[in-house]
Amino acid sequence: MAAVQDGPKELDAEKETKPEILSDGTSNLLGNTASGTLSSSPLTAAPAGGATKMEDQQTLIAVLQFLKRNKLSESVEILRREAGLGEHQEDSQATDGSGGGKGDGDGGDANSLLSRVSITSAAAPQSMPVKKDQPDVSVVLSAYSQQGDPSLYQVYYSGLKNFIESVLDCHRAELSQLFYPLFVHMYLELVYNNHETKAKAFFDKFSGDQECYYQDDLRILCSLTKKEHLKGNEVLLDFRTSRFVLRISRDSYQLLKRHLQERHNNQIWNIIQEHLYIDIFDGMPRSKSQIDSMSGSLAGEARREVNKAKVFYGLLKEPEIEVPLDDEDDEAENEEGKPKKKKTKKDSLGSKSKKQDPNAPQQNRIPLPELKDSDKLDKIMYMKESTKRIRLGPENLPSICFYTFLNAFQGLTAVDFTDDSSLLAGGFADSTVRVWSVTPKKLRKVKSTAELNVIDKESDDVLERIMDEKTASESKILHGHSGPVYGVSFSPDRYQMCLLSISDLLWTKHTFTCLVGYKGHNYPVWDTQFSPFGYYFVSGGHDRVARLWAMDHYQPLRIFAGHLADVTCTRFHPNSNYVATGSTDRTVRLWDVLNGNCVRILTGHKGPIHSLAFSPNGKFLASGSTDGRVLLWDIGHGLMIGELKGHTDTIYALKFSRDGEILASGSMDNTVRLWDSMKAFDEVETDDFTATTGHIHLPDNSQELLLGMYHSKSTPVTHLHFTRRNLLLAAGTYNSQ
Repeated sequence: MAAVQDGPKELDAEKETKPEILSDGTSNLLGNTASGTLSSSPLTAAPAGGATKMEDQQTLIAVLQFLKRNKLSESVEILRREAGLGEHQEDSQATDGSGGGKGDGDGGDANSLLSRVSITSAAAPQSMPVKKDQPDVSVVLSAYSQQGDPSLYQVYYSGLKNFIESVLDCHRAELSQLFYPLFVHMYLELVYNNHETKAKAFFDKFSGDQECYYQDDLRILCSLTKKEHLKGNEVLLDFRTSRFVLRISRDSYQLLKRHLQERHNNQIWNIIQEHLYIDIFDGMPRSKSQIDSMSGSLAGEARREVNKAKVFYGLLKEPEIEVPLDDEDDEAENEEGKPKKKKTKKDSLGSKSKKQDPNAPQQNRIPLPELKDSDKLDKIMYMKESTKRIRLGPENLPSICFYTFLNAFQGLTAVDFTDDSSLLAGGFADSTVRVWSVTPKKLRKVKSTAELNVIDKESDDVLERIMDEKTASESKILHGHSGPVYGVSFSPDRYQMCLLSISDLLWTKHTFTCLVGYKGHNYPVWDTQFSPFGYYFVSGGHDRVARLWAMDHYQPLRIFAGHLADVTCTRFHPNSNYVATGSTDRTVRLWDVLNGNCVRILTGHKGPIHSLAFSPNGKFLASGSTDGRVLLWDIGHGLMIGELKGHTDTIYALKFSRDGEILASGSMDNTVRLWDSMKAFDEVETDDFTATTGHIHLPDNSQELLLGMYHSKSTPVTHLHFTRRNLLLAAGTYNSQ
């Protein structure tokens, strides 16, 4: 992988020196003192020996003087302290530096200090979320003050556009990726420097040439017509604090470099050098379809090195639990042979779960709660039901039971089922959470303390005796929120079952009261989910971060920061070692629970992402967004391996069947679609994963993979759930309009 290494020749000898950009997206104001930075371009010849040291010192002095002119005294003091310079040294070195050619004496020590500062800068994260109340927006925008002749911006852009349109088709698709980021930064430079008329003319002339999936961003951009509009704007700050990533073959890059050198187009080159990261690969240029499948996110594609970290996607070893024969099942079967067959199935299921997955993390990699007796009973019940599970496939599709919320004037905003499919919870815009029993068994509260004291705690049916029959009802309403409830999640354990709702309130099913509230998010929370093992849960919201919590800690254990916009959906990996998040920045990220690192960045969606689902084996991930597409990802390699098209509206629900054979998707287009996920995964050639481009060719086989489409009358699908026997449950609110 390579960052941009070369550039066009310098025409103007008096051109201002610009800060050079490190390959990780941070600004190196101190020159090329750290390894891994962009090398000197042909614009200026790189000095050698003592001249380099002198230039480093002069660059430092220039930066200090720039900060002084802008009255950033605190930054001046910090930088001077890091470099070990006194105020009198700064003045004397600035005077000596004007003569040039002198750099001995303290040059060695100063250079080592400069290297240390530069290396620290190189270690900074590539992009951090910027809060709305960013204090130094003017500093962020200051790079736009260094600009060329505004009357020539259209000429520069048109020249590059004509060149790209004239090259061979194989290079045109790759080089066309430059249009959008260059257009945005050139427009913002014009606006920032108060060339409003020229900026409007530039926008009107070239905005129509941009890809259709950037239209939402362009609508926001066109509203920024004055310098005052730029301060505090989130979209602009995202562009300024993260470098737009383009993946281009070496041959295409050489064509671009040669053109910029011949045309002396320094303005275009400066933007590429400062605001773009060109990921160069050796091999054939990518096709238009390959590029489009990976494009669309707010910051371009993901860098290839980001997705090379090791991911332990295997499942944890199941605990050894003996599964006794069920007497009721024995009585229900008249034939003597059938109980034995069932016992054989149970044994085989148990032995299969005891095998250690070579791709699984260590059992103690993260602390997990110990199994209680009630958890073991639930495991036994789960394994028994698994023996009766229907095996799904193209010839054996699941039955679908749709729960429609009628007259939901409160505004249904979230739905969840318990793992055993006995309870249904809904979050509403009127700040309430409602819980229903979907079995004949009614919901009951625990008796009062006085009544519990007289109960025989040693009796076999103590769990029944503690429940108050007077409180039995088909549903319960939970009050406690002060705003809309955008997400609900049941804990996986059956007997100590808790319900988590947005704003991170934890409810118990025994009393249907709030146990605790977890405070941490500064803005609305959009989604939350329990870990498959309980105890941990994750939440994501408008503050652009996801937070990992534990039930017995009121502060978050991890803060997953990196998204450039709202975190709209969250999902735990089946082994609970990773968390996936989807965002309105149109990326999916995978986070390591152990250390909080981002180990995967997945790009390809053209709209905000609203649904995620892991396959039961933990190897694959499905994501759905407002673009109506379901994308399939290989977690181990960090690559897209499938694209399912057909929905015409936002996909709010995704769920794999219990055996992973079927993927169900629910959308605002009032349909549930079933896809042959196993066929989609099996058709992927694993040899393609080693391609130098980091991308494989995706077949357009959505119709072949579509197994069934089921329409509701007028009910958007907001949630999907497979029971333990592979019955598909769907839920949504009836739309009477």
